[in-house]
Amino acid sequence: MTVAARFEIEYLQYLGPDGTLVAEPPAAFADPATLLPLFKHMLFVRTFDSKAIALQRTGKLGTYAACLGHEATHVGIGASMRREDVFAPSYREYGAQIVRGVRPREILMYWGGDERGNDFADAPKHDYAWCVPISTQCLHAAGAALAFKLRREPRVAVACCGDGGSSKTDTYAAINSAGAYALPFVQCIINNGWAISVPRAAQTGAPTLAQKGIAGGLHCLQVDGNDIIAVMEGMRRALDRARAGEGGSVIEFMTYRLHDHTTADDARRYRGEDEVKAAWTREPVARLRTYLTQAGLWDEAQETAWADDCGKRVDIEINAYLETPVQPVSAMFDYLYAELPQDYIAQRDEAIAAEGRKHG
Repeated sequence: MTVAARFEIEYLQYLGPDGTLVAEPPAAFADPATLLPLFKHMLFVRTFDSKAIALQRTGKLGTYAACLGHEATHVGIGASMRREDVFAPSYREYGAQIVRGVRPREILMYWGGDERGNDFADAPKHDYAWCVPISTQCLHAAGAALAFKLRREPRVAVACCGDGGSSKTDTYAAINSAGAYALPFVQCIINNGWAISVPRAAQTGAPTLAQKGIAGGLHCLQVDGNDIIAVMEGMRRALDRARAGEGGSVIEFMTYRLHDHTTADDARRYRGEDEVKAAWTREPVARLRTYLTQAGLWDEAQETAWADDCGKRVDIEINAYLETPVQPVSAMFDYLYAELPQDYIAQRDEAIAAEGRKHG
């Protein structure tokens, strides 16, 4: 038999679920102390996430997509990138965005229905806003990567989608474009097991989601997304390849959604309690805590102090969000056109009258 081609998908893991090394870590993380800042970021994100959920439950925030269980994947993606790179998130990668400078108050504003949350004060202005339409951001990132190549800029576009989003034509088109034009593009597929209520097993017959990049000619890798060392190393490889002109990559990050899909969801209706309990034994924060504790770099007193600090900082962000004046209803019209069409002017006047507030 003549074989036209053969492919394989490497799986990357260094830190096992029990917090012990299963492989020699990359030189950059040979010293466990290098992981401390990343661990602190992960704990901050978890604190923010829990408080955001509480805000929604008390009616002070709109529907919110929790990131519980994704901390290593998200923080690792963001921490691996350079500021000049472009990040195209979906709607859950707060860890990556916070590392890149997005303020928690901006995240809350967005989920509170205020689009001004997308006008980042400290994060790179060229990063894309949150994207709730599934995977359309992948094509935007591929377009940015094409611009980088044409301009000969050493920048990389990084897009995130979920396991469900990897089944969208937008993702396939982005992958195909990145391969056809050898673009500096990294497609991160964050496989958390569920596309809302649809399990990963029902979404595709492919043994891995990483291999979806093979048809496009991209480098493909599967990573333990709960292992921050593996996440950082996988991203390093992909970003280095892209900057060296060697083309794009697809990385599948294996993690688990420990919370409901959003606060409008009840995951108990479609997944079993035993599955969730098993996932908690593999979650990223506990394994890294164990590793750092065993290395003598972390203890209960440090965690208590850091948790208190995180709580105070998140509360400052929450108060900033709650104290932000609400935009008048006229804002829906004022930023659509340079000159508002006549029929919109009438609608604007009607909306202002109905709202009953004074406008400039």
